[in-house]
Amino acid sequence: MKRTRQAKWFGFIQQGLQPVVPLLLLTFLALPAFAAPITFNTALPVAQGEGIFRAQFKYLTASDDGPEDRDLTVAMVPLVGVYGLTEKWALFGILPYLNKELEVNTAVGRRRREVSGFGDTTFLARYTVFQQDRPGQTFRIAPFAGLETPTGEDGEKDSLGRLPQTLQLGSGSWDPLLGVVSTWQTLERQIDVAISYKFNTAANNFEFGDLVRFDLSYQHRIWPRELGSGVPAFLYGVLESNLIWQGHNAVDGHDDPDSGGATLYLAPGIQWVTKRTVLESAVQIPLIQNLNGNALENDFILTLSFRRNF
Repeated sequence: MKRTRQAKWFGFIQQGLQPVVPLLLLTFLALPAFAAPITFNTALPVAQGEGIFRAQFKYLTASDDGPEDRDLTVAMVPLVGVYGLTEKWALFGILPYLNKELEVNTAVGRRRREVSGFGDTTFLARYTVFQQDRPGQTFRIAPFAGLETPTGEDGEKDSLGRLPQTLQLGSGSWDPLLGVVSTWQTLERQIDVAISYKFNTAANNFEFGDLVRFDLSYQHRIWPRELGSGVPAFLYGVLESNLIWQGHNAVDGHDDPDSGGATLYLAPGIQWVTKRTVLESAVQIPLIQNLNGNALENDFILTLSFRRNF
């Protein structure tokens, strides 16, 4: 009997989170958690000798109106580890587990092409160059740099042949990135701003367009309204925005006119923060999509997230 789509994605979540369970057991003795952005990782707070583990579930759909009538569904579980090496240095590792499914019109009719597995791993280092602490608030600026490494499979095939490069689990290329993040935090609210640039390089006669991101997050404590002793948890309302621009992809050195462009997302969310654990969720809604040619348009991105300090 064919599984329903809901049962399929539930099974995917179980499969994706299976390697997470042993790590969660190691976080029993943990230090206090704090609010942080949901849709980007570079502003996660971490002190010297402390660590953070975050597991997210992201689900997105995208489509186009061209003759191929493409419908793309991506479910992803990014596993994020952060460690405070010193008071100023923080190290990040991000490994995603992916399921990509594409329905497309072909010469032999409507077909579904699908792939699952671990994707490319990203390593980041962040250094705090400026920090100003005052009673009840702090402000800091921290540039970061990293490298996305080709750990994901980039040669998957099905009955129709080799999968398109955009459907592969990995890019096959070594892609550096750099950026800067700034955080202003008080006892009631927090603002995080980040800008980054990813330099995509070529592999398999294909090169993804370079990627520029501008991320903004505002977190406001909505419960309890007044701080006092014995409060076990905090509830934060979150509003984030992501402006993402990507250049044209290149195939055999020639730009693909149906790729790249700019998208502006608005992402309302909510966070439940306890002493050691954070549960959070956000939905990225595309307000503006100025894409090139017949590039795929995103419908939405849903994020469910679990974070643990230790």
